[in-house]
Amino acid sequence: MYVPDRLVDSLILEDVPYIDLTTTVLGFNEEQGEMEYFTRQDCTLCCIEEGVAILKKLGLEILSHSKSGYEAKAGETFLVARGSAEALHAGWKVCLNLFDYYSAVATATQRFVETVHAKNPHMSVLTTRKSIPGTKPFMTKAILCGGAFPHRLGLSETVLVFEQHLEFIGGLNGFIEKFPEIKSKCCEKKIIVEASAKDAFTLAKAGVDGIQFDKASAEELNEIVPLLREINPHITLLAAGGINASNVAEYAETGVDGLVTTSLFFVKPLDMSVRITKL
Repeated sequence: MYVPDRLVDSLILEDVPYIDLTTTVLGFNEEQGEMEYFTRQDCTLCCIEEGVAILKKLGLEILSHSKSGYEAKAGETFLVARGSAEALHAGWKVCLNLFDYYSAVATATQRFVETVHAKNPHMSVLTTRKSIPGTKPFMTKAILCGGAFPHRLGLSETVLVFEQHLEFIGGLNGFIEKFPEIKSKCCEKKIIVEASAKDAFTLAKAGVDGIQFDKASAEELNEIVPLLREINPHITLLAAGGINASNVAEYAETGVDGLVTTSLFFVKPLDMSVRITKL
């Protein structure tokens, strides 16, 4: 996945706007050393390539590194760099923060996906666009490393009709009346509508490509999914709203095509650490 240089530069500048004052004052800037990143927990790594880019920009030599998506074991070293003490300390926490946060998201995502696929290997895990502002490139990489997929990356990507959209076109009946015209405007795109269980049957009969259920219970979905498949075997059905690690196994048995979640963006950072030694 491509991450622009400007994002890498902004991470460095956020932590090191001018100089590392501590190493400058202590007077060992040019001393040579080595830095090892390691994890204290089993995890799925993420943002290793961005970490490597940061360390190289600071003038460090990369001796070895794993790849994003690699499943590291507790105690395993996954990146080793060498260079001046000043550069080592400048890159230390910038990279550690990246690895801590986004490897945690990748790890939680992988476990979430494994839970779903144990029940239904064909069901998709999809993440919303409700990520923390400014983190979308790294969050997207993390959930891809964990085996999930973005639900949609922005408003320009898919047609997803919510209740507030229906307000402007005459409600559900107005939408259904205009549906052939709407579909003709973007014939290569799916038209997906968020709806209640009650309205889902009306929409399925109208020929929409997909229905997203918001906060429908797993029990409710178990009842209506087979009935909707009878109306249209090819309709895409998504469950969203409140789906997390505590209830995902239950939703994975409902027969929908995908589970849409925000929960994976807000997991606890991993316990990773760094060793810096003088050469």
